[in-house]
Amino acid sequence: MQIILMERVAKLGQMGDVVNVKEGYARNFLIPTGKAMRASDANIKMFDAQKAQLEAQNLETKKEAEAMAGRLDGESFIVIRSASDAGALYGSVTTRDAADAATEAGFTVDKKQVVLQAPIKELGLHAVTVQLHPEVDASITLNVARSVEEAELQASGKSIQDLAAEEEAAAEFEIQELFDDIGAAQMDDDELVADAPADDAADAEDASDDEQS
Repeated sequence: MQIILMERVAKLGQMGDVVNVKEGYARNFLIPTGKAMRASDANIKMFDAQKAQLEAQNLETKKEAEAMAGRLDGESFIVIRSASDAGALYGSVTTRDAADAATEAGFTVDKKQVVLQAPIKELGLHAVTVQLHPEVDASITLNVARSVEEAELQASGKSIQDLAAEEEAAAEFEIQELFDDIGAAQMDDDELVADAPADDAADAEDASDDEQS
C-alpha cells in the first residue's frame, strides 16, 4: 500500500515522504496512530496545503521533546521485583513498569514511548530507550532488584553473581567461626578434665599429711 508519512518513521522516511508498505502494517499501525495517511490524490493535496503548519507543529514538539530528553537522558530508575537466587525474575518488567518508574520520579512518560529490545526477565541494570518524538530519543537505565539495598549495590557496579558470591562467603565465614568456637570450647573442657586428676591427687596428699600429723 502507498502511504504519505505525517511524521518521521524509523526505517521508512521523513514527514511528507510517499512510501510503499505492507497493507497490514498501514491498516493496523501507521494509519490508526496518525503516523501516515493513504497516498490518495486528495490526501496528498491536503498534506501539501497543511505542510507548513504541520512542519511548524513538528518543530515545536521536537523542541519540547529535546528539552525533556535533556532532563531524562541518563537517568536510572529502580524497579523492585521478586526473583530467584540466580537472578531470574518471577515474571518480567514491561514497558508499563518502565513508564511508571519514570513517572513516579517526576517525568511524564507513556508506556507507548518506551522501547524494549527484549523482555526484561533478570535482575540487573538494563538500558532502555524512550522515544519522546519521532526524531528524539532518550536513554534510561532500569535498575531491577529485589530490594532498594540490592539496587544500590548493583548501581555501584556489583552484579547479582557478585552479591551471591559475597553472601556465600559470609555464610561460610560464619560457619567456620562457629566451628572454631565449638573447637575452642572443647579444648577448654579437655583441659579441665586433664587438670582434675592432678587436683584430686593433691587434695588426697594434703589429707594424708593432716592425718599423720
